[in-house]
Amino acid sequence: MRFVTFILGSEELPGVLSADGTRVHPLTGWSRLIDFIADYDKKGRGIAQKLSQKGGGIPLGDVTLEAPIPHPPHDIICVGLNYAAHAMESAKASGQEYKAPERPVYFIKRVNRATPPGGDIPSHSSITQHLDYEVELAVIIGKRCRNVKPQDAFSHIFGYTVSNDISARNIQYDGIQWSFGKSLDGAAPIGPWIVTIDEFESPPALRVTSKVNGEIRQDSNTSDFIFGIPYLISELSHGITLEPGDIIMTGTPSGVGMGFDPPKFLRDGDVVELEIENIGVLRNTVRDVCV
Repeated sequence: MRFVTFILGSEELPGVLSADGTRVHPLTGWSRLIDFIADYDKKGRGIAQKLSQKGGGIPLGDVTLEAPIPHPPHDIICVGLNYAAHAMESAKASGQEYKAPERPVYFIKRVNRATPPGGDIPSHSSITQHLDYEVELAVIIGKRCRNVKPQDAFSHIFGYTVSNDISARNIQYDGIQWSFGKSLDGAAPIGPWIVTIDEFESPPALRVTSKVNGEIRQDSNTSDFIFGIPYLISELSHGITLEPGDIIMTGTPSGVGMGFDPPKFLRDGDVVELEIENIGVLRNTVRDVCV
């Protein structure tokens, strides 16, 4: 099933898409999608299944989609350098010698409000001319958990979505300010919906691509992760309590803007399209706007 947050009139509502993906049914009884996720195994699954199979609903074209989780309950946990080729291009771009990571690189992405599908990505041109894109599979936690064993990790996942780890590279690498360089307002496009984990193999092997103005920049597969999803969830949960609606961005493949010679950073008017197999397309436009 596919779950969304949408605006109808002046209301922001959680919803489930119809089986054919053309209509949306409000999830009556829940005001936020993260509340529904927390109730999913108790009663939410059955209600959503019935709604997705019934007629009626609201045409998808009549609503405005928000990010599925507009206000993440906690900062997003990000995994850096989780594809070998990207780790190599990052080392080269930052003038460092490449060394294969022995442990995952984690950092926090602060999100004031996640950028919706079709929304604008602020260029922040007053502080950066090095704005970059990163297509990433985002894992949505479904259950409160600690000390998860790797073999049990997938049972704690609600689903997956597409995310863009927008990064101001000059800030990121100036004094190693990763979290600041990746936490500018509007730097977390997410969507267009969350697809439940039961629609995927575990672990998922999904093609991930990015395009800027129609030009393919990244093209890889989540089977190329250095550190797989079970490893990440297990390690993180042995010290951090993960809760329903928490988001883990799992890393990006090679082909980001800073990896080109010369670099291909984002500019006002650029259209960024990210696609993950069996999930969908997340499309946003860079705008030189005040935020």
